[in-house]
Amino acid sequence: MRQRTVLVTCVDRYMGEAIAKRFTELDYRVITDKQPLLAESQCEELIRSVGSVDILVANLAEPPKSSPVQDIRNEDWRTLFSALVDPLMFLVRAVSPQMLDRKAGKIIAVTSAAPLRGLANNAAYCAARGAQNAFIKAVGLELARSNVHVNAIAQNYINNNTYYPDHLLDDKRFLDHVRRNVPTNQIGSPEETSELAAYLASEKCNHMVGQIIPLAGGWTT
Repeated sequence: MRQRTVLVTCVDRYMGEAIAKRFTELDYRVITDKQPLLAESQCEELIRSVGSVDILVANLAEPPKSSPVQDIRNEDWRTLFSALVDPLMFLVRAVSPQMLDRKAGKIIAVTSAAPLRGLANNAAYCAARGAQNAFIKAVGLELARSNVHVNAIAQNYINNNTYYPDHLLDDKRFLDHVRRNVPTNQIGSPEETSELAAYLASEKCNHMVGQIIPLAGGWTT
């Protein structure tokens, strides 16, 4: 069987490292990229530089710009959409022609569960992540008939260096918050996200499309 190529974006942030590690263990050809993807030209050049992309893992992250709605700053709103929403569209638009030509491909976006439930004082972040989820849902339906499978891992309360870094796992106040709000009473491991990504990318996953899969310890239920 031909070794399939996986492209993982923003590998040094969010879930990039864990996902790249798991795909390497599974003997995929793993291409990683560290640059912040903000411009259309960057996204298009990245896809061109890799060539044939069998699996795109659109791992995009930007810290929330927390504030009450009346204090949302225009620049914070634009930063979130520029870092999360625009590059997702640029990447998917750039990679989809080759997948449509081959009638094969997998696109996995690592998004957030935040808009599935809502977070007070984080309306701008929820709006940007919600736009990502809506985009993936529609694209998943659009590309499914061409055997291109598009889904999102909408996570929260997972250990990662952008939102839930290691030092928080020893913070008593934070752990009390987790026990009050997360039914599993814990922070999930990055390996759980990487295993889910590996399944979505596998040939065993062919009937799941346009899904926004919550991975949040029951927080969204």
